[in-house]
Amino acid sequence: MGRMGRFPSIMKLSSLARTGPVHNDAEASEGWQGAVKRVPLREIRLLQNVGSSRQHGGRAMERNTQRFPFLTWLLSLLVCTLAVALAFVYLDVPIAHRVYGLLGSTESLGKGFASAVLLAIEGSAALALVCTRITRGHLSRFGEATALACLTSICAYAINDSTLKFFFGVPNPSAVLHGTRHAFELLAGSSSSSFPSGHMVLAGAFAGVFMRLYRSSILPLSLLLLTAAVLLIVGDWHFVSDVIAGSVLGVSAGLLAGEVWLAHSK
Repeated sequence: MGRMGRFPSIMKLSSLARTGPVHNDAEASEGWQGAVKRVPLREIRLLQNVGSSRQHGGRAMERNTQRFPFLTWLLSLLVCTLAVALAFVYLDVPIAHRVYGLLGSTESLGKGFASAVLLAIEGSAALALVCTRITRGHLSRFGEATALACLTSICAYAINDSTLKFFFGVPNPSAVLHGTRHAFELLAGSSSSSFPSGHMVLAGAFAGVFMRLYRSSILPLSLLLLTAAVLLIVGDWHFVSDVIAGSVLGVSAGLLAGEVWLAHSK
């Protein structure tokens, strides 16, 4: 009643279409032409404006959804791979010796930010958002991005913890500083191995989704990731090469998930 009430003449067209059978084509043509002539020019322009606004909205959405910067990502991957190699050879052990014990006892901090705690928080958030989607029938764009970020982060961490750490087998800083050789022990690692950093994979994957979906978040999230990387190094949990590799893997996973989501949303 609200929208159709604004177009009484259009309602006349609809009523004409629902009337009984038309005896001949001439009568039908005359009826339609008469009804169209009675449609005010103001209503025709209003309908044209509605269609035009929808077209402009679609074009604006296409402009805001920029293509994935594949070349930039590939260049960043190559640069970070080189940085990981140089850090592993020249920086990891010297910096680990220099910052060892700098924060004192980090046991309580480690428990508070343990991977299990962070995974539980992300899992609970994702479950809550899924339940909201089921009960309400929809989620806001930010809610969808948050759910996607949580699920991507959990999956990326699981792959890193169960596959990559086992494959590379790099001892953690505590073991290296007590005499273990800092080297790759291929296919001899465990979930407690150091390379790549699971915390940075977890955080990077979460941040990568928002970086792809909300370009304005790139700078603040990059600063947060840098802060987390420094804390992991200073707290004797990881080497420099660990956090670089973990950040690259995590952010790449998040960017990929965001790109797939954008393609699906179209």
